[in-house]
Amino acid sequence: MRAAAGTMRAICALNWALGRVFAWFSLGIVLICFTVVVMRYGFRLGSVPLQDLYVWLNGAMFMGIAGYTLLQDGHVRVDIFYREASLRRRALVDLVGCVIFVAPFLAVLTIYAWPYVARSWSLREGSANVGGLPGLFVLKGFLIVFVVVVGLQAVAMALRSVLILRGREDLVPPGYRYPATEG
Repeated sequence: MRAAAGTMRAICALNWALGRVFAWFSLGIVLICFTVVVMRYGFRLGSVPLQDLYVWLNGAMFMGIAGYTLLQDGHVRVDIFYREASLRRRALVDLVGCVIFVAPFLAVLTIYAWPYVARSWSLREGSANVGGLPGLFVLKGFLIVFVVVVGLQAVAMALRSVLILRGREDLVPPGYRYPATEG
């Protein structure tokens, strides 16, 4: 059980750190978008690379921060049964949800994304926009990053659920417990 708790902590720490790093992308997106708008409407200048950049940063941020969002319980959830549920019932719902919904979704996404991403990397694909940025293949690679970070966080959720269902909530760090159990 301690190994499960340690694995869960490591995954949560990784996604927490990635969330903090990728959150800074939002500042870059705003600044670059502001620059594009000022250039366009203030000076009648366009910049396709800057337009590509803020769109690409947005995509990378949302793909990279998905595990952090799951860690923070920020994804959409139907609260009909979950909100008023006991700690054990929440753990069971999370465990079943990881197995029945998250795992198959990530498997299908991987099956379809892998050839798409591999082709893009093999071609060193660039922007479809004339004069756009090279390196679109890196952004497309974030599909795999999404699968990895969400998959890892789903494993951490499942481990947390197993610990709780086995009566070992004491091994779940306070920051990773369910909101109803925190003081």
